Amino acid sequence: MAVKIRLARMGKLSKPVYRVIAIDEHKKRNGKAIEILGTYEPLFNPAKVTLKKDRVEYWLSVGATPTKTVAHLLK
Repeated sequence: MAVKIRLARMGKLSKPVYRVIAIDEHKKRNGKAIEILGTYEPLFNPAKVTLKKDRVEYWLSVGATPTKTVAHLLK
């Protein structure tokens, strides 16, 4: 099973909020996550990102690959 760290969309139609999740790469975008790692709220200026750093580091250490967007957020 290959695990990815990616965004799952939440929130209202014109007010998106995203969850940063660890999920099997073959599941749908909003499918059942293995673990919720944080949130990303792009409408704030600057954008608001909250992460569980210890859990993100754990998933990266066991081989999870972040998407381009999540990799940018992790910087």
